[in-house]
Amino acid sequence: MIYLDNSATTIPDPSVMKSFEQASTQYFANPSSIHQLGGHSEHLLTKAKNQVASILDVTPSEVIFTSGGTEGNNTAIKGIALEHRKRGKHIITTEIEHPSVYDACKSLEDLGFEVTYLPVNKNGVISIEDLEAAIRKDTILISIMHVNNEIGTIQPIEKIGEICKQFPKLFLHVDHVQGFGKVPLELRNSGIDLCTLSGHKIHGLKGTGILYIRQGGNLFPLFHGGNQEQSFRSGTENLAGAVSLGKALRLIKEKEQTQGTELKSLQAILREKLTEIDEVQINTPPEAAPHIMNFSVPGTKPEVIIHMLGEQEVYISTKSACSSKQKEESRILLACGYSKERASSAYRVSMSYSTTEEDILQFADYLQQAINQFRKVME
Repeated sequence: MIYLDNSATTIPDPSVMKSFEQASTQYFANPSSIHQLGGHSEHLLTKAKNQVASILDVTPSEVIFTSGGTEGNNTAIKGIALEHRKRGKHIITTEIEHPSVYDACKSLEDLGFEVTYLPVNKNGVISIEDLEAAIRKDTILISIMHVNNEIGTIQPIEKIGEICKQFPKLFLHVDHVQGFGKVPLELRNSGIDLCTLSGHKIHGLKGTGILYIRQGGNLFPLFHGGNQEQSFRSGTENLAGAVSLGKALRLIKEKEQTQGTELKSLQAILREKLTEIDEVQINTPPEAAPHIMNFSVPGTKPEVIIHMLGEQEVYISTKSACSSKQKEESRILLACGYSKERASSAYRVSMSYSTTEEDILQFADYLQQAINQFRKVME
């Protein structure tokens, strides 16, 4: 099997699975229970939060465990909007955000909020000047992803953070789901107030995630109940998930340090092999994140090509897994200024630190074969 859909989800690491199983069986009690077993579970939860905070270089009180990227993004955006709506109802985001951000902002428009969607250039990068011009007195939130999930574009979050520091009452939220473990991003002293991470993108488990909320930040919770997670996220904690997520975070950071250069080299090899295929048009800019490569093959039907590749046990995707079953053009590529034909014939290859050069070379061969086969059928 050649699995190249890691931006959709990754294969769980065996040691992460083991930590989840051990925590599930040995610490099954509810951390909120007052008996001894509950106390043991609470202690383990605290230990997991301390470990995560250490890896992220933040304080434990700034770490909120969630079910993943979608919950984290919605909690951050809607939570800030609802909590601070009396001060202003203007939000700034971009045209190329993940659906969990883009649609969350759209939903707030129905509640009377005004949203500015910043345009991007051909490489998918916003203009700092556009951002500065969009900030108003009633702007309460800026939400911009670090690494785009479809084309791998890296936004200038450090510069954005410096701008936001000039507006003490303005919150900056960053969707760091695709970037963590591949593209470094400092949280402390960066101007970032909220940041979203997801476990299953880093060889952790589905249903695990983190929302970083900078000390002093306050938001309206989406879940009310038992006041767990400092009342930001009520509900019985997923203790085993939190423990396994801490393991996944540590492992992916180690791989980033030891294999980051290798991943970038694989991307360069993939780019070279794709340029050798006449029909391919590459959409991912050269300075993008090292694990994502987006390209178009105009005149083909992505679902057919992907099915052909799947018969060879080669797995890639079209756009975001959250919107891949929608057959219209990629909203991201259209925002970058590409034609509808190019935006409707796009493919995404996303690698992991387990991807090999042989995987890339074999994929390129299978892709060429699939395109040739498709052309023959259509003649």
